[in-house]
Amino acid sequence: MSSSQPVSSARNGGVSFWYDELGLPAATPPLGGPLTVDVAVVGGGYTGLWTAYYLKRARPSLRIAVLEQRFCGYGASGRNGGWLYNGFAGRGVFARRYGKPRAVALQRAMTAAVDEVLRVCAAEGIDADAHRGGVLEVARTPAQLARLDAYLTDEHAYGVTDVERLDAAASRARIDVAGTLGGVWNPHGARIQPAKLVRGLADAVRALGVEVFEQTAVTEIHPASSGSRARAVTPHGTVSAEYVLRCTEGFTANLRGEKRSWLPMNSSLIVTEPLGKEFWDSVGWEGRETLGDMAHAYMYAQRTADDRIALGGRGVPYRFGSRTDNDGGTHQRTIEQLHEILTRFFPALRPGVRIEHAWSGVLGVPRDWCSTVTLDRASGLGWAGGYVGSGVTTTNLAGRTLRDLVLGEDTELTALPWVGHRVRKWEPEPLRWLGVQAMYAAYHAADRAESAGRGTTSPIARVADVVSGRH
Repeated sequence: MSSSQPVSSARNGGVSFWYDELGLPAATPPLGGPLTVDVAVVGGGYTGLWTAYYLKRARPSLRIAVLEQRFCGYGASGRNGGWLYNGFAGRGVFARRYGKPRAVALQRAMTAAVDEVLRVCAAEGIDADAHRGGVLEVARTPAQLARLDAYLTDEHAYGVTDVERLDAAASRARIDVAGTLGGVWNPHGARIQPAKLVRGLADAVRALGVEVFEQTAVTEIHPASSGSRARAVTPHGTVSAEYVLRCTEGFTANLRGEKRSWLPMNSSLIVTEPLGKEFWDSVGWEGRETLGDMAHAYMYAQRTADDRIALGGRGVPYRFGSRTDNDGGTHQRTIEQLHEILTRFFPALRPGVRIEHAWSGVLGVPRDWCSTVTLDRASGLGWAGGYVGSGVTTTNLAGRTLRDLVLGEDTELTALPWVGHRVRKWEPEPLRWLGVQAMYAAYHAADRAESAGRGTTSPIARVADVVSGRH
């Protein structure tokens, strides 16, 4: 597809469309010099803010500092697709390694976390444009339909028994996606405006008395040693704390010694101009469900509060050397690919519908694609992340789990199988870059084969799943 005016005229980067709606926040002053606190939280995204929020709520006497390199929500927390839902990374791996009952407990906790986020939003007066419409996953090829049925069986096996299978007509009655053969609707999901959630959470944390230092990049984290506490090193001074918690997700590779810990995977989005009544009458979407599909290189979308479609997917999945983007800038070819998906799914879009904004963000991917929460009391170091794109809800559960670990409490959350889960590092370059490029080339090839008529999942995708560590 050649670049068209509706695509090429889109605003590119600027962090995200969500921040264009709000305006970029005025950053608070950086750290003013060396500091000693009880808990230092590195990263001012969802994970760090939820952790600080729950810790301060549980024990107001704690002195907590959040250290953020730009401004709170600069990373994936202010750029994601706005899916607050109960999916999480690595469920099957946890079941095989730690037993299915523990994986079921983790799924149960994730489902409850959707309600918890909405509860806190109501309690703290955070207007995040939340609408609980559930999640609709659609299948558009026979192979996708087979995966959809397997997904439904899997959800029921892990206790999510209120997920519903829809035939083609019922699925299209919810959202009229062209070519839909069937769907699955999960009630445990809501659409949100990501930047509104993270900004409201940052305000709530500050109101509790947590010290937030923006424009303060942490370059190194050191464990406690004989006679010294754990330390977070910044250009403005070193922060010493009983516990230093790394909550940096896709930006983890920027820390010294962490280049191969989590791979910063790119995900990109586009958003349309506001769409008129004629379009919405033709496609429905009255429930404002979040929308996904069963392709290997899957898409995700939402109907925004002001009646746009925000749609995302993988473009250039990874930058050599674990580099991250500059303020969300996105390749033009990626914008065109997402526009093609949009018009393929919704032919009712009038010709020339304008794409107003495109942007990218990075998410953290561990080598086995499993989220983790860890605290080592001896070293004073802890971390949470590796959400693989399912972080809006998972961060809340991670924050509450880190709270319990820091406070030394044995709870249902600290018994979940992701606590203390360890995984090997990613391969060095150029193997890391070559592997990711090959993996996504395989997924795209598998999708093309299935769209061309292949009735079962392509073996290319199965091999890519095994090699990548996803299964």
